[in-house]
Amino acid sequence: MLPILLSGATFFSTLTGGIVALKNQRWLNRIMGFTAGVLLGVVAFDLMPEIASQVTKTGIPFVRPMIALVVAFLLFHIMEKTILLHHAHETEYGEHTHPKVGVASALALSGHSFLDGVGIGLGFQVGTGVGIAVAIAVIAHDFTDGMNTVILMLTHKNQVKHARWMLLVDALAPVLGAASTLLFSLPDKWLVLYLGFFAGFLLYIGASDILPQAHSKDSSRVTIGLTVLGAVFMFVVTRFV
Repeated sequence: MLPILLSGATFFSTLTGGIVALKNQRWLNRIMGFTAGVLLGVVAFDLMPEIASQVTKTGIPFVRPMIALVVAFLLFHIMEKTILLHHAHETEYGEHTHPKVGVASALALSGHSFLDGVGIGLGFQVGTGVGIAVAIAVIAHDFTDGMNTVILMLTHKNQVKHARWMLLVDALAPVLGAASTLLFSLPDKWLVLYLGFFAGFLLYIGASDILPQAHSKDSSRVTIGLTVLGAVFMFVVTRFV
């Protein structure tokens, strides 16, 4: 039940991000800077070593999980540019402001959060250490998902009470995703591809989404330092998990 318990932490992370977006945005940039470092650290210090270990164990060519990594990176890039999933680009498309667009975008984020929960569950199918590291990454970036859910709803002129309801949906989604993995398991060869795919997803979210947002309004040495601290934090965590 550890995946379910840790996915419960994503619930509170998402809610916190949304509440901060509603109440106070003073520390958002610095939090996002730290989050980007955490995601980079998970990929470099946990997922990539585990991919190398699983490749040796299963005999799968190393290039296959790397193809999965590139596919994930490009897939989320295409999704973001096509359906305008993240708030970072909303100012470029102001003419599309409409409550239904906000709801659709928030639901898309909830679907994304559901897959985050699936990622936690599948990480534990690989191993406890991988599962915990993936959970830390998801907990960290779900803060920004909660923030983006609220901002998307309010940007598209939805009422605050509706934004709160969508925030709750987004917060519950990863818990349901993690719970769904109790119903199935993947063979080792598929788990290696999952690791590559999830690594690509985290790289894209960290480098192409969260980090640019972190420096969009308050680019400072403090934010940069927190990004480095996030990566160092994950290096330390992965040494003891």
